[in-house]
Amino acid sequence: MTQDSTQLVGTVFIVDDEDALRDSLALLMRSVGLQCQTFTNAISFLASYDPSQRGCLILDVRMPHMSGLDLQQELKRRGWNPPIIFITGHGDVPMAVEAMRAGATAFLQKPFNFDELIRRVNAALTLDAEQHQRQRGREARRERYARLTPREREIAIRLCTGAANKVLASELGLSERTVETHRANILRKMAAKGVAELAQMILLLGLTDYGLPADPDPQPIDPIYFRPR
Repeated sequence: MTQDSTQLVGTVFIVDDEDALRDSLALLMRSVGLQCQTFTNAISFLASYDPSQRGCLILDVRMPHMSGLDLQQELKRRGWNPPIIFITGHGDVPMAVEAMRAGATAFLQKPFNFDELIRRVNAALTLDAEQHQRQRGREARRERYARLTPREREIAIRLCTGAANKVLASELGLSERTVETHRANILRKMAAKGVAELAQMILLLGLTDYGLPADPDPQPIDPIYFRPR
């Protein structure tokens, strides 16, 4: 029995060159309350895809012009990581391993059980929601950090090393009261409850000792599921 998916947000993008299967999958998605868009090939999908859209892909492995695996690599190259469910009638173990290592959430071989596909789609949409929530958190932290003055950024980094106000005042040639004022302003602007939470934010921003980004998106990625640890 198919699962109800009406509480999930996002579009299921179906990319398959087989007309009958593509239409059947679209009908299935709509029958459980999911929005979907269909594409006959990877190139037409790339031409219309907006990475800000919520959703996941159901992607055929073997298609003309650009294969499903090639599309997966192209999405990665562009920095786009929508959850992908691969379907294939020609799957083998090496191909499945390659797809999963590159971040696919599932690899199903035709003919597959529709209930299993819906379960995988629900899991992919849930993962997509988690990824978007983390992305919004990263953007919010970056925006808050950008509002700090250069002096506040310097002090924020030093605070995260565990240095006391008195030590910071001595190192920076400031009064201890001035450091305390900067500290309060930093915590307020970063919406941090204390130095421990501030340190976690700084770590998630991937900042070096000098307060410069070490990586534009420092998320360690699990090679199987793209779940940041």
